[in-house]
Amino acid sequence: MINSHLVSPAPVLPPQSLMDSTYSALKKRVKSALLEEWASLFPTPGYYLHPPALHPRPFMGLGKFVAGRIHQIRAGKSYLAAHPTWRSSDADTSCPRCGLEPETFEHAIISCPSRQHSRSRLLHGVTDVGPEAPLWSSLPLLKRLATFIGVTSTGFPPTMFPPATPPSSPPFSLSPPRVPPPVFRVFSLAEV
Repeated sequence: MINSHLVSPAPVLPPQSLMDSTYSALKKRVKSALLEEWASLFPTPGYYLHPPALHPRPFMGLGKFVAGRIHQIRAGKSYLAAHPTWRSSDADTSCPRCGLEPETFEHAIISCPSRQHSRSRLLHGVTDVGPEAPLWSSLPLLKRLATFIGVTSTGFPPTMFPPATPPSSPPFSLSPPRVPPPVFRVFSLAEV
């Protein structure tokens, strides 16, 4: 047994609110220092407009294929015609669907007239794809974008999928295929 007069009194801890605010301030300083060091060691390329972050982007939870496609499109490294990373730099950058403007991320998602039908059905509420757009922090809007990219094959390699059929003609017949009726043969006892 320890004699109580030999044990020093328990240290007095600061109030919980002071400890919480100190911890939050310290955490903020560490994150800031980490981002600064990251930016100095691995600077973001000039064409990538989205700032680095220490947490996963919300679209990373959508599924591996579509999350990769969105990241490639945002980074300017996809198969859109205006992204010169996959072909020669002197190739035509105009949109292969409408031919009116260069096929950039914003054109392909927001303004391409040939995708108007899909956009009106799938992209309710998506009006901007810039780095500060509400799209990048809203999971419902990101799901709509993912669906739109999948349906329209936006940013996919040109040879991966054939061109989309126009919305006026369905890609398949709505009536079931005609199957001929089965043929039954009646055997007589002499044949058996």
